[in-house]
Amino acid sequence: MNPFVSSHDYPTFDPRGGITPQEAREYAMSLSYGKSRSVQLPPMVNRILYVKNLPYKITSEEMYDLFGKYGAIRQIRIGTEQKTRGSAYVVYEDIYDAKEACDHLQGFNVQGRYLVVLYHQVKNIAKRIDLPKEEERIEQLRRQYKNMTKSSGENDDEDDLN
Repeated sequence: MNPFVSSHDYPTFDPRGGITPQEAREYAMSLSYGKSRSVQLPPMVNRILYVKNLPYKITSEEMYDLFGKYGAIRQIRIGTEQKTRGSAYVVYEDIYDAKEACDHLQGFNVQGRYLVVLYHQVKNIAKRIDLPKEEERIEQLRRQYKNMTKSSGENDDEDDLN
């Protein structure tokens, strides 16, 4: 018997009644995380982490070893191009696992480099596109195309462009 774990710490399955195996698993999971998993998470938290300042020579196996300690990983994408080297995306199966990894690995030293771990924000990518400017550019291309087709006499119908 392990001297560090009391038999009273974890509920046990009793076939005659009492706690179900599912309840026992949920209780054990909540103890392993130190908190209840029913806690309301902030809206910025999601299961995709963006990791910066990685060593350029880190392997995918090392990434799985490092981030896999916090839960099941669905996918890891390591940047290989000049602009993306030193960064990666880590996708967890569970949002709580991603939160644990983000909390614990922020500032973690890997091969002499301190990791920057952030939640991936899809909204930030959409903000980079200036929608009114893009709509104006499309309208300009439509007018240009319409002028080209009218001058060549191919099509006089404006409805084809909309």
